Amino acid sequence: MESLEQIRDRLLARFPGASITLVTNPGPAAEHSLLLSAEHARKIAMFLRDDAALQLDYCSNATGIDWPDKEVVETKKVAVPDPAGGPDKVVEEKTTRLEPGYLESVYHLYSMALRHGPVVIRMRTVNRSNRVTLPSLTPVWRSCDFQEREIYDLYGIVFDGHPDLRRLLMWDEFKDHPMRKDYVEPDDFEWEPTPHGAVLDRAKTHYPAPEVKP
Repeated sequence: MESLEQIRDRLLARFPGASITLVTNPGPAAEHSLLLSAEHARKIAMFLRDDAALQLDYCSNATGIDWPDKEVVETKKVAVPDPAGGPDKVVEEKTTRLEPGYLESVYHLYSMALRHGPVVIRMRTVNRSNRVTLPSLTPVWRSCDFQEREIYDLYGIVFDGHPDLRRLLMWDEFKDHPMRKDYVEPDDFEWEPTPHGAVLDRAKTHYPAPEVKP
């Protein structure tokens, strides 16, 4: 099978307006991936599926990732004049900036026909609040159906073009998305009929005060 760099270069030649970035994985698995621009992702997915040399006809896994806002500290050296007229002093100047967070959907692709893979692709939302829509890849690989619903349920990514996008694990009235890194569990679990342990300790704060008898 072609290397990920070769696949990226072929995709850039085929889709000149697309943004396709190689994302390296420093971990032991070294499963590097291709970050696709959302507006071209579905056409690229269809190419990966139908290209004679790739035939990535099976998506084995789709999952979500939450990247919260991150505070980044940058350090640079600056020259400060010496009031006594001596040589400039070099000091370190630190600045802090906020790097906005985003959500990602990640897909592992294989070719059942050619027996190779995985090729890992990913898409990224604009932010974590009001611009969280990505194109659904279920029209390309039917195996994405339930997995994109799970991502929607647990992370909050809205998949445009999904044939049946609704919660999968949580009920329709459930608020928030439990796999977000800033998710806070409620004190009183309404679905826990007999709370115990830590759940009971938190639930007690919502119980009515015992009646004081005269």
